[in-house]
Amino acid sequence: MLQKTKLLDGVNIPADMRDFTDEQLKQLADEVRTEVIDAVSVTGGHLGAGLGVVELTVALHHVFEAPKDKIIWDVGHQCYPHKVLTARKDQMRTIRKGGGLAGFTKRKESEYDPFGAGHASTSISAGLGFAVSRDLQGEDNHVIAVIGDGSMSAGMAYEAMNNAGGMDARLIVILNDNDMSIAPPVGAMSAHLAKMVSSRGYRKFRGFAKGMVENMPRPIKSTARKAEEYTRGMMTGGTWFEELGFYYVGPVDGHDLDHLLPVLRNVKAMKEGPILVHVVTQKGKGYKPAEEAADKYHGVSKFDVSTGVQSKTIAKAPSYTKIFADALIAEAEKDDKIVAITAAMPGGTGLNFFAERFPERCFDVGIAEQHAVTFAAGLAADGMKPFCVLYSTFLQRGYDQIVHDVAIQDLPVRFAIDRAGLVGADGPTHAGSFDIGFLGALPNMVLMAAADEVELARMVATSLSINDGPSAFRFPRGEATGIEMPKDITPLEIGKGRIVKQGSTIALLSFGTRLGECIEAAEALDALGLSTTVADARFAKPLDKDLVRKLADEHEVLITIEEGSIGGFGAFVMHELAESGRLDHGLKIRAMVLPDIFIDHGAPADMYKEAGLDAQAITEKVFSVIGRDMATFASLA
Repeated sequence: MLQKTKLLDGVNIPADMRDFTDEQLKQLADEVRTEVIDAVSVTGGHLGAGLGVVELTVALHHVFEAPKDKIIWDVGHQCYPHKVLTARKDQMRTIRKGGGLAGFTKRKESEYDPFGAGHASTSISAGLGFAVSRDLQGEDNHVIAVIGDGSMSAGMAYEAMNNAGGMDARLIVILNDNDMSIAPPVGAMSAHLAKMVSSRGYRKFRGFAKGMVENMPRPIKSTARKAEEYTRGMMTGGTWFEELGFYYVGPVDGHDLDHLLPVLRNVKAMKEGPILVHVVTQKGKGYKPAEEAADKYHGVSKFDVSTGVQSKTIAKAPSYTKIFADALIAEAEKDDKIVAITAAMPGGTGLNFFAERFPERCFDVGIAEQHAVTFAAGLAADGMKPFCVLYSTFLQRGYDQIVHDVAIQDLPVRFAIDRAGLVGADGPTHAGSFDIGFLGALPNMVLMAAADEVELARMVATSLSINDGPSAFRFPRGEATGIEMPKDITPLEIGKGRIVKQGSTIALLSFGTRLGECIEAAEALDALGLSTTVADARFAKPLDKDLVRKLADEHEVLITIEEGSIGGFGAFVMHELAESGRLDHGLKIRAMVLPDIFIDHGAPADMYKEAGLDAQAITEKVFSVIGRDMATFASLA
C-alpha cells in the first residue's frame, strides 16, 4: 500500500495550500492536528482550543489570502494551528519558551498576525478598525475576526458588533461556538441552509426583492425587511445577530470541511456586510484524552502523546493561589456574608475550591471584569463582604468601575489580585505590572502586597477587618516559600510594616515577594562589610511613614524594591521623604522597579534577572549608589 505524501512538509505559508483539493485539505487538517499535539506535548501550553479550530484554520487560510486578507484571532489560545501554517511550524517546539514563539498572536512575530491578542473579546473591535482603514485607503481586502463563544460574554464584543452593524461595515466575524450550545443541532439540514443563505443565487433574489420594495412606503419596506430577517432567523437561529445588523450564516459544523468550505467561499464573494458565520466546534477535537477531559486540555504541561498523561513537577510548596483559596475558605467558614466573584477564571484564581465548599456564595460572571467589579460593589453596598478575585492584568479592564463604583462610594470591596508581577510563559499580556500605581492613586484604597504565604493569609484576614472602604492585596503566580503556616491567622495592623533584619548602613525596603531576594542580597552585603537592614513594607497605602522615616534617618542608603512598574511603591516612598524634608540632607535613595519595557515570555527567574530585580541586581545596585566597584570592594573587605 502506497503511503500518502505528507502535505504539511510542503506548506510553509498559506499560499502553498491555495490550490489544494478539498480532499487534500482534509489530509492537511489531520497533519496539522498531529503537529500541534506533538509540539505541545514537548512544550506544554494551550491545546484544547487550538485542536477545536484545526479545520476552520485550514479552511480560512485556503479560502482567504493572508496576509493581504486580515485574519484576527481573539485571545490567541486558538492560534497554534494558524502558526503552523504561517511559516512557524519549525519553531513550534519553542512556543512560550524564552526567545521562542509567543503563546498568542504577536505583530512583531509575523506578518500573518495583524493584531496581537492575550486578553479576550478584542477581535471584532480591531477587525472593524482594519475594515474602516481599508475602505478609507481604497483597498479591497477581506477582514475576518475569529471570536470564541466564551469571549462573547464580554460587553466589548457587543459594543463592536453594534458599531459595525450601525456602520454597515464590510466585515466577517466567525463565531467559534465550542461551549455555549446556543446553536440548534448541526447537521445536513443546517449545512444546507447555511450554504443556501450565503449563496449568490439567494443573495441575488434577496437583492431583487429589496429592489421591489425600495420605492414602497416606509412601513411596508420595514415590514418586508423584518419578515426576511425573522424567516432566516427562525430557520437558522441567528435573529439576535440580525438585530445587531449582521447577516447571519450558520450554524455550520466546524469540523466538516465539506460543509465549511462552500460557506466560506460564498461569504468571501459577498460584498455587503457585516456578516457573522456561526461555526460549531469541539474543544480538544481529534485527541481523545482532550475530548474526554473536563477542561478539554485547555492548558497543559508536557505530556505523553500516546496516553495523554501530563508530566507533573513535584511542588516544594503550595502555590500562592492555593494558599489564598484556603485562607478565604477558612474565613468564609466563620462568616456567611463572605462571597467571591471572578471573571471566567475560577480555576486560575483558586475559586474552584471555594465554589466546591460554598457553591451558592461563589460567582463566575464570565469574561466581564467591569461587571464583576460593579457586581461586587452592589453586594458590598447591601452588607455582604465580597472578594473580587482577578488576575492583575485582567483587573485593568475594570479600572473605571473601581474608581467610580467602588472607591468614590467608599465601598468595602476586597480585591484579591493574583498573578502580580512577572508571570513566565504567558508573557507581557498577562504580567501584573501596573496595579500598584493605578490602585495606589485612588483615595480610600488600602493596598497590600504579601511577602510570603503567612503574610498572604493575614492579608485576607486584614481585608475583612476593613469595613469602611475598599482594600486590595497582591500575590504572584507560582509556589510559595514553604514556610509553616500558623494555626491562628491574625489581621495586620493597618499601615504598619516590619523590620525583618536589622543593620546600620544600607536599608532595603521590599514591597511583595522580592523580600527573599532582598534577604539574600543583604547577606552578601553583610559579608562584604556593608551592614544591611531588610524591611517588609506590607502596605503601599497607607504607607508606614514612621518606618520609612526611621530607615531614612538611620541609614546612608535606602533602596525600595517592588514587582511593579515605575510610579508605584517607590514613588510613594519618595514622595513621603520629599515632603518630610529627608531628601535635603544627603540620603541616597533609589527605587528598583520593573524596567520601562514589556518583558517577553520566559522562565520567571530569567525574567526577573532581565528586569534587574534579583539578589545579584540588588547587590550591584547598592554598589552603584555608593559609587564603589563591587569586585574592588570585595578584595579590600
